[in-house]
Amino acid sequence: MAEHFHDMEAVYPHYRLIEEGAEVHFVGGGEESYTGKYGYPVDVDRNVQDVGAGDYDAVVIPGGWAPDMMRRVPAMIEFVAEMNRSGKLIAGICHAGWVLASAGAVEGRTVTSFFAIRDDLANAGARWVDEEVVVDGNLVTSRKPDDLPAFCRAIIAQLSR
Repeated sequence: MAEHFHDMEAVYPHYRLIEEGAEVHFVGGGEESYTGKYGYPVDVDRNVQDVGAGDYDAVVIPGGWAPDMMRRVPAMIEFVAEMNRSGKLIAGICHAGWVLASAGAVEGRTVTSFFAIRDDLANAGARWVDEEVVVDGNLVTSRKPDDLPAFCRAIIAQLSR
């Protein structure tokens, strides 16, 4: 989590996963709280320096402008890379692809994202497609807030396997 996350892309999956019985934490890059693009505040439950892939079954990365801040935190990138190496579920929506690319999680994978970062993902070795949700192994990606229902259904389906 970082400042200026897309409010719906963080909050909708958070509550949807809780509704399914998951224990959910907001993991931040150093601050105690962050504010979304549209003003929604989120208190951090854990700092990324204090967690590892063994602590979680999945990570959900929201979009907005936060991914640009998140990819500047080495521990955040290492955490996502460790989740990928461990085969744990990584879900990213909108601009979250920046974090996935920085963590080396998209090379040779089929993904989607907000259209504006298509070239960034392609340059990181991904095959980009324009679909509401794409599942490629342990990676679930979506384009925008309108895709949240499909995004969350795919996350839940992957966690239920």
